[in-house]
Amino acid sequence: MFLATSNKVKQLLHLNYIQRVTPEELRRGGEDLKVLMADLKPGFRLVADFGRLESMDIACAPEIGRMMELFDRGGVGLLVRVIPDPSKDIGMDILSIFHYRHHPPMATCKSLAEAFKKLSLRSGPEVETKRATPRQTTPRE
Repeated sequence: MFLATSNKVKQLLHLNYIQRVTPEELRRGGEDLKVLMADLKPGFRLVADFGRLESMDIACAPEIGRMMELFDRGGVGLLVRVIPDPSKDIGMDILSIFHYRHHPPMATCKSLAEAFKKLSLRSGPEVETKRATPRQTTPRE
């Protein structure tokens, strides 16, 4: 399964590769990506999470290449991959050489939490804290 989501406020595109991924799923996901990217500005950040990937058909390589070219045209500013098990790296670095003409900064992390740090994201909602000021009370007569 392939699932893509975006966060317009954080200018983040999040790709999830789950269980077994097929070329057809990536083709359908490519159409979703075009819609999601309409809300993102050049310099957006991309996290590709391969943490739940079990297998990917070799025929997915051309589809992944097309996606990389789409991200490159859209002006991806930072790319972070989550690959907990290095033996499951499907050659993303090699594909990147051929499909990212603008060579965005890239990092590979072992966990999504580590990726969020690289992306300068917090794991929970950002909450502004304010110091409480004591209320003034007037004595009753």
